[in-house]
Amino acid sequence: MGRNLDFTSYAKLAVLLVNGRDQLKTLDSLRELLTETGRTEAAARATRRDLDAICELREELTGVFESAARGDGADAVERLNGLLVRHPVHPQISGHDGQPWHMHLTEGGRVADTLAVGSVMGLATVITSLGMDRLGICQAPLCGNAYLDTSSNRSRRYCSERCANRVNVAAYRARRRGTARRKATRGQ
Repeated sequence: MGRNLDFTSYAKLAVLLVNGRDQLKTLDSLRELLTETGRTEAAARATRRDLDAICELREELTGVFESAARGDGADAVERLNGLLVRHPVHPQISGHDGQPWHMHLTEGGRVADTLAVGSVMGLATVITSLGMDRLGICQAPLCGNAYLDTSSNRSRRYCSERCANRVNVAAYRARRRGTARRKATRGQ
């Protein structure tokens, strides 16, 4: 029995690309991201043209997440369908790093094409199998990062534990200040 194609990992790639808006500005930063995600061969082949295409893709993927976060599923799907037409899926069988034969999406062509196909197909699969509400934008003030909610209860609202903790600490401090003010006004 072979391994299944893991579309969630491809959707997580889309999250990394969207959230890399501040980091993905140089070819070296693209190569670093590719290496960190286990795409060392792609990192070696990446060009400035790939970086430019990925920056354009990032903006389009950001629109998908923003539409989903607003609850505008029709717009998110329209955006994804447009990307699926521009980046057709070409699955292929792969066997690397001592792993058994398994499926990958578009391993040939430009690096940007490979990332685009994986990201777009991953998001499309997550939306159609798990629901539009699995895509979101962090609700922490001044953050704006995308996230993929893989929790069993669909409760994720923040891109990271750091943002969730920051919001919780701020809320706690605000409650303490409110309690202190109420006590001060009663004591007068």
